[in-house]
Amino acid sequence: MTFPRPDYEALERYLPNRTPVAVDLSDNTNLWGPHPAADRTLREIAENGITRYPSAYADRLRDAVAERFGVDASCVTTGCGSDDVLDSAFRAASAPGGTVATLNPTFSMISALASMNGLSTHAVDWDPWAGPPPPPEELVGTDPDIVYVCRPNNPTGTAAPRGWMDDLLARAERRGTLVLIDEAYADFADDDWLRTASERERVLVLRTLSKAYGLAGLRIGYAVGSPTVALEVDKSRGPYKVSAVADASAAAALTDSSGWTDNVIQESRMMRGVLVEALRQRGFEPAPSAANFVLVRVGSVPAALVDGELRARGVAVRPFDVPGLFNAIRITVAPWELLEQFLAAFDSVCEGLGVEPDGAKGPGGARP
Repeated sequence: MTFPRPDYEALERYLPNRTPVAVDLSDNTNLWGPHPAADRTLREIAENGITRYPSAYADRLRDAVAERFGVDASCVTTGCGSDDVLDSAFRAASAPGGTVATLNPTFSMISALASMNGLSTHAVDWDPWAGPPPPPEELVGTDPDIVYVCRPNNPTGTAAPRGWMDDLLARAERRGTLVLIDEAYADFADDDWLRTASERERVLVLRTLSKAYGLAGLRIGYAVGSPTVALEVDKSRGPYKVSAVADASAAAALTDSSGWTDNVIQESRMMRGVLVEALRQRGFEPAPSAANFVLVRVGSVPAALVDGELRARGVAVRPFDVPGLFNAIRITVAPWELLEQFLAAFDSVCEGLGVEPDGAKGPGGARP
C-alpha cells in the first residue's frame, strides 16, 4: 500500500471556525463555568500527578462512574473525550470493510471515525420537524456491524422515542449488532439508557464531561456496557489515554454531592425554554430539543451567511445546511445576558438579510 492511504484522500482535518468572538454559542459547552469540585482538584493536584504516568485505565474515573450510576466498575470504559471511546468501539466491533449505520444528520465525527477505521457509513435521513425517526429496520436491515444513535441527537436536539429505541435494540440484538448510544446531552433530557446498559450484551452508552460538567478542555469521556463490551473497547483503546489531572478532576465532579451540576442543568433547561419562546415570538419554530442547544431554520438564506453576519456582530453559532432536509443554525443555551445579545444580533441579521421565519409574527423578545 502506498502512503498516504487512498481512502484517506476525502478526509480533512477538523477545522471549526474558532475566531474569537464576544459571545460564542457554537460548541454546546457549559457557559456557566467549570464544576467547582473539578476546579479545586486541578489546583490541588500533587506533583506526581504531572511527573508520573496516570492510571492505565483511569481507575478513579471508572470507580466514580460506577458509584454515580450504580454499576460495576468492570462495565465502565473511559477515554480522552467520548469521541476517543467511539473510535475505540469502532475498531473493537468491526474489521475494515464493515459498516456503521446511523441517522442523518448526526454527530459530525461519525463518518470521519468510520473512514479512519476503514468502515463505510449507511445514513438514514431524519427531518426533526417531520416527527420520529424512520423505522429502525432502515438502520439494521442492511446488517451493519455497528448502529450509532445520538440521543438527544446532535445537531437537532431531538431524542428518539423510547419505543423506537426498544424496537431498534431488539432488532440489533437478534443480529448480534453492537449499538452505540451517544448520550453526550442526556443530562438535559428526561430519560437515558446508561443505567441499564450493563444488562445488555450488545449495547454501549457513551457520556462526556464536556457539557453539563463544564470540563471540555480536559477531554474526558466514559461509557457503560456489559463487562465484555467494556473490556473489548479498553483493549482497542490502549492504556494511558486519560491524564492523571483529568482522571482526578472528573472523579471529583461525578462524586460531588453539592448539587452544582443539578442546578446548572435546571438553569440550562429553563433557558432553553426561554430561547425557544423568544424565537417563536419572532415567527420561528425551532426543532424539538432535549439538549442544551436549539436548532432553528433560517429560510432560504444560507445558514453559513447568517453565521458570518452574526460573527461580524460578535456572536457565534453553528450553521447546518443538510441537503434535502433543512438549512438552519444551532444555538447553544446560555445565561440570559448572552442569549439577549444573540437575539439582538439575530434580529439585526434577519432584517439585513431578509431572513423569513417559519411564520409571520414579526420581531419580539422574551425575558426570563
